Amino acid sequence: MSESIMKRTIAVGGLFIECNHLGGRPADMQAFLRSEYLRGADLLAVRAGTVGGMLDRLKNCGHAVRPLLMTSACPSGVITADCYARLRGELLGDLERSLPCDGVLLALHGAAAAEGIDDVEGDLLAAVRERVGDATPIVGALDHHAHVTRTMVESADGFVAWDTYPHRDAWETGCRAASMLDDILTGALRPTMALAKVPLLVSGVLGHTDGPGPFADVMRHAKQLECDRQAYSASAFLVHPYLDADDMGGGGLVITHDDLAGAGRLARELALQYWSKRSELEPDLVSPVEAIARGRAMAAGPVILVETADCCGGGAAGDSAATLRCLLDSGIQQPSLIPIVDPAAAQACHAAGIGAELTLNIGHSIDPGWGKPVNVSGKVVAISDGTFTYRGGIWEGRQGQMGPAARFDVGSIQIALASHPTYEWCGEQFEILGMQPQSARFVVAKNPMNYQLAFGAYCRAAFILDTPGPTPATLRHVRHRRLRRPYFPADQEIPGLQPTVYTHEYHRR
Repeated sequence: MSESIMKRTIAVGGLFIECNHLGGRPADMQAFLRSEYLRGADLLAVRAGTVGGMLDRLKNCGHAVRPLLMTSACPSGVITADCYARLRGELLGDLERSLPCDGVLLALHGAAAAEGIDDVEGDLLAAVRERVGDATPIVGALDHHAHVTRTMVESADGFVAWDTYPHRDAWETGCRAASMLDDILTGALRPTMALAKVPLLVSGVLGHTDGPGPFADVMRHAKQLECDRQAYSASAFLVHPYLDADDMGGGGLVITHDDLAGAGRLARELALQYWSKRSELEPDLVSPVEAIARGRAMAAGPVILVETADCCGGGAAGDSAATLRCLLDSGIQQPSLIPIVDPAAAQACHAAGIGAELTLNIGHSIDPGWGKPVNVSGKVVAISDGTFTYRGGIWEGRQGQMGPAARFDVGSIQIALASHPTYEWCGEQFEILGMQPQSARFVVAKNPMNYQLAFGAYCRAAFILDTPGPTPATLRHVRHRRLRRPYFPADQEIPGLQPTVYTHEYHRR
């Protein structure tokens, strides 16, 4: 049988979570069990997302799959030490039982952290490399908010990252990762990889990849390198700015065929282009009071109040009541929607039942350092077990689990109370509680980008709010302790800046 059609055995698994060093609730085993925890036949049955794309491509290539642990959770604070030890042990144990194998495919995020370990992906990849040896290729799929480290580059033979934000190409990225591994195995690709990054920390508010925009320009440049065949693969990285670790930054990762110098040159080109966009990536912010006043002056709504500082999708707890307080103080009489994670308040609504009138303290019960609860009186309008189905994105088709949830109305203000944080995508959490954003005057969205998918077709305007929280829209006021200066935006200019470059060359034996 020729090498080009030889059936190979590929180990497939992963650990996917984005973590936050500035706040949020730590991720324990229950966080992963609520979201995604797949082994054996359950992994092989996946048809969507990154793993679905990997499996589909491997099947088309005629390869056999040996399933490892695949687990993911909603972004959070750091993973607890016990939880990470268990997940790491299970994934590596599955791998050891799968040996020998011809290659390893891993679905990762790139911004995971655990208690005492800032670089979870680097730790995992180094452990996988130790077990499979240098001759077995390892390819990983990453989020383009990944904090790609030296250890990650030195431990893997190739990475591909999502090309879209809002993220909608998880399946395609899985396909690309599997294709890269297949090309390495058949000899069509001898990967030479270079990562170049600059110390630039910005939020995702202006990190969209469609239409005009500063990061969209960088991403288009990366993809043009592929189209021109200057690179086998080129990825652009924003980096997740809410980690506090050494060597943080974003830029470009380029893979060429047997041309390490070329990969380094192109990666530096992407990183310097990204650095040149730094000021354009800083959003304009308004206070909630100003945003509400400007929204009320408009002829109609809905107006989106983007409270990105409390983004569950960036690791925040989702429990902020900062914008709720301002809506209450405004005396707004038109329907206004806001999500808040508060398990005690949600449980009180369940215990009282639909129609009950209650007085509750709401907000800041999970990560209380960012504000004080709001005392309100209102009515329980709906209750739910909090289960919904994602209609796209990284968890397309999978169930989200808010835990016991309730709609609690305080006058015209409708509060979606949840027991657990969940990733916001297309307004699914509002829908299961009978809340209708289309007819609202104000809708609070706690994410920096996906609100455009959920409400963009009909919203009148959107304001990026300046509120306290661990996922702020700008890093201008955040002083990282472990990340050493200089870095933007703490330093607006860095004379003589040159990207940090890490390289790796695959040597088949």
